[in-house]
Amino acid sequence: MPFDDDEFDDGRSGGLVAKQAAGDNAAPLSISEISNLLKRTVEDRFGFVRLRGELSGVKRAASGHLYCALKDDKAVIDGVMWRGGAQRLAFRPEDGVEVIATGKLTTYPGRSKYQIVIETMEIAGEGALLALLEKLRARLAAEGLFAPERKRALPFLPQVIGVVTSPTGAVIRDILHRLADRFPSRVLVWPVLVQGDGAAQQIANAVRGFSAIPPGGAVPRPDLVIVARGGGSIEDLWSFNEEMVVRAVAESAIPVISAVGHETDTTLCDYAADRRAPTPTAAAEMAVPVRAELAATLDELAYRMRRCVLRPVTLGRERLEARVQRLPRPEAILAAKAQKLDELSDRLRRGLRDEAGAKREQLGRVAAKLSLPLLRHRVQVSGERIERAGLHPRLLQRRWAMARDSLAPMARVLPQLDPDKPLDRGFARVTARDGRTLTTRDKAAQEAALLLRFRDGTLEVTPGSGGAGSIDPTPPAAAAAVSSGPVEGAIAKRPVRQKPEEPRQGDLF
Repeated sequence: MPFDDDEFDDGRSGGLVAKQAAGDNAAPLSISEISNLLKRTVEDRFGFVRLRGELSGVKRAASGHLYCALKDDKAVIDGVMWRGGAQRLAFRPEDGVEVIATGKLTTYPGRSKYQIVIETMEIAGEGALLALLEKLRARLAAEGLFAPERKRALPFLPQVIGVVTSPTGAVIRDILHRLADRFPSRVLVWPVLVQGDGAAQQIANAVRGFSAIPPGGAVPRPDLVIVARGGGSIEDLWSFNEEMVVRAVAESAIPVISAVGHETDTTLCDYAADRRAPTPTAAAEMAVPVRAELAATLDELAYRMRRCVLRPVTLGRERLEARVQRLPRPEAILAAKAQKLDELSDRLRRGLRDEAGAKREQLGRVAAKLSLPLLRHRVQVSGERIERAGLHPRLLQRRWAMARDSLAPMARVLPQLDPDKPLDRGFARVTARDGRTLTTRDKAAQEAALLLRFRDGTLEVTPGSGGAGSIDPTPPAAAAAVSSGPVEGAIAKRPVRQKPEEPRQGDLF
């Protein structure tokens, strides 16, 4: 049974079909309409707000927009920062960083959510800035950018020094003044902003620019780079804490000295550099030595070198003087020899005088025999003896002609006696390895090897190979032609004509 509630019916109770009551001018709104109404209401009411909270879920889209969430211990609100504002950020947003975001609230009808459109974002106080710095330092240290083994030694005496700093500040003047006092060097200044928007990018580009200079070019390549800035607050020095600057310093091909701030100021650039200087002036002192001290050191080393060189000479002179004192005097050594020399000199003079007298007497005895008529007589007698001996040139020529005529028959027969002459007619001569001519078959069979000599060469054969036992002996006529026995008989049959004996010549004397 239906409930009877007519007494409570005000005409607004829902029925099956929606009805419009009399006098009702509130038409139903669409979802889009109510969402737009809410969007305008929120934007009108919260057109400018500043929120303080901790970043969470930071994400940078490919389009450059930054999406994040701001939260505290009780609530969370989504945030978005368009690309233009994200590019102008002075720090890198990370999870856990407390910031103050300035912007306006709006709604996102697609998800029935409200969010803040961030225009600017700043770190909420120095404590939050230090927390962000520590977090960045830990992350870069984990990558090994601050490792001690990456540090390089500074050059002892750089010829060219590159300085990355502001060209109008007092830092560059302090560095130049200190370099001029210690050791004048060539300085290349790369002017950059040291704080504010774009400062970090300029500093990183300057460090990389020095490394990109080719050696030996028109612009000299620095041997050392100094990154310097005066003192200031942590916000003023924040450009030297940027990740791009730290990576540029760590990747530099040239040793880097970081001189940022005063002695109590520390930046991440100091950790990445090869050497940290407490002040820019101290960086100049680290870069070059004192010229006067170097000159004094060189003088000291030169003095020590001269002493080391002269010390052996001095010691040798002392030893020589000590030994000279122990040696005998030259007069004592030469006294006996001088006395003996005097004695021999006297004997020599007497001997020469006696020998000259004896030769003079001998010459006097022989002088009588050396008269000119006597010498002419002896020459005449010697000529007569030569005439009697028959030693005339015509006689000698006659004897030479007779001897030549007697040798002519032998000269004609000698080519016929050559044992190799028959080889030109097709014969072969059998010899042993030692050159002996073998005339019989038995002698040839006793040899281990035979040499067959032909006109154009020699052939070595082995007896018994190739059926040698069945070969008939060489005909006697051929053997007689090849062997040397018949040749000797032919020489014996041919008598040699005997020349009549010439009369013998007598002796000349």
